[in-house]
Amino acid sequence: MNSKLVGVLLVLASSGSFAAGGTSSAARTGIEDFNRALIQATTHMDNAATVALWEEDGIDLLPQSQPIVGKKAIAKFYDDITKDLAGARMEKFDMKCFDIEIMQDFATEWCREHQHVFLPAGKPAFDGWGTLLLVLHRGADGKWRLRREMWNEAQPEDLPGEK
Repeated sequence: MNSKLVGVLLVLASSGSFAAGGTSSAARTGIEDFNRALIQATTHMDNAATVALWEEDGIDLLPQSQPIVGKKAIAKFYDDITKDLAGARMEKFDMKCFDIEIMQDFATEWCREHQHVFLPAGKPAFDGWGTLLLVLHRGADGKWRLRREMWNEAQPEDLPGEK
């Protein structure tokens, strides 16, 4: 084997850019477990369980709003929404994620979601679609948590496989 090629492979392997070990089945299983926990927490509108999936310095990026920085601010945001929607209940929440990419203790994936929320007092139900970009970080305890989330509204026809 050419010594230059060996040198390039060694540099890639030591920098973490080489995929060996970074995409282990254990890492993928951990991310799939994270996704299931996020679906469960969202379906039950369980703010505490959702906030537990965030890192302390996580950042949530939502359309037409300032970044929500830190777990404490994210928790307050969720609590404020819950107060505004008192009596609401999630009737349906689906989320499918794609293109998991893992590099060491970081991972990215994009997801599509659809939620149908019953609203009290005769208000029309909320039927929302969105796409998310998630950046996850694996902590010292081996659990994956949200480091960054970016959500955008989408129309059903914009989501692959939902037509």
